[in-house]
Amino acid sequence: MVDRRTFCTRAALTVAGALAARSGLRAAARMQPRGRRPVTVGGRRVKVIDVHAHCVVPGIMEMMGQKTTANAALMMGTSRLQQMDEQGIDVEVLSINPFWYAIDRDLARTLIKAQNEKLAEFCRDHSDRFAGLATVALQHPELAAEQLEEGMKMGLRGVSIGASVNGEELASPRLDPFWAKAEALRAPIFMHPQGVPELKRLQGNGLLTNVIGNPLDTTIALSHLIFEGTLDRFPGLRICAAHGGGYLPSYADRSDHGCLTFPEQCKGKINKPPTAYLKQLYVDSLVFSSEALRHLVAVCGISQIVLGTDYPFPWTSTAVDHVLGTSALSDADRVAILGGNAAKLLNLPA
Repeated sequence: MVDRRTFCTRAALTVAGALAARSGLRAAARMQPRGRRPVTVGGRRVKVIDVHAHCVVPGIMEMMGQKTTANAALMMGTSRLQQMDEQGIDVEVLSINPFWYAIDRDLARTLIKAQNEKLAEFCRDHSDRFAGLATVALQHPELAAEQLEEGMKMGLRGVSIGASVNGEELASPRLDPFWAKAEALRAPIFMHPQGVPELKRLQGNGLLTNVIGNPLDTTIALSHLIFEGTLDRFPGLRICAAHGGGYLPSYADRSDHGCLTFPEQCKGKINKPPTAYLKQLYVDSLVFSSEALRHLVAVCGISQIVLGTDYPFPWTSTAVDHVLGTSALSDADRVAILGGNAAKLLNLPA
């Protein structure tokens, strides 16, 4: 018969062993890399491609006398893989928001060359998880055209640009050499806003400079590209607008009705109704309800919608679930938005 002291000793050893084992399992779990979330549609694995993911290349801003951001999540690197895996993102398409539009031609040539080379090298080294978009000095249109061609020869999949250039609209005829080269190369163009800081009424609570300003910047840029005839002069352009195309898809019918009400503003200036141009533009899926996504598909067409997260900015961590959970979409629609459309647009393996 076991006495009380022996029983207690054995019990204590058993509990201690169990706790040690549990602790060891937890430590082992922490040491093991988390697996990638497999995304399936209709029982089939889908390759998910995020076309709206930001980065910066270390050491480039220093060429302008500035400092590289301290935001580690924004750095070009593999540290973002854990978040990608958790969200079900297989490939991020990396783009860099312009901060160089005010510099002279010589510095712009040197800076962009270094930036594109480093980005291309990183994407080549991690081609299963990352693709990159070239950067160009759009303030110097002929140089930008050269830089785009050089960047694509490096293996970059297209180009990223701002929604304006030092206050100049993208529809300015001065930028036509760049648009002509982009059309000739069939280069995907990811257009990202830079806010509309001149609107003083956006100050105050609510981060209106971003919440309203960024989509408004895109809306203005796209509207000028339509109404100034840029999309008619270069009908082969493959432009993808961030944040669901701004406000334009949500109220595009007003543009059509404006042409009916004020025909002198449209007749002879554009070749088709304003809403028809939305069918030749791409937009990302970064809208925030199933109804908004359904409407975006209805206005732009399912073939024109690609997945976007705005990583590492915390607008969403559920972009994949947003698409999967939108009941108005068919399985074929979901596959197209999650990665099929982006693979075709960017010439990426499906």
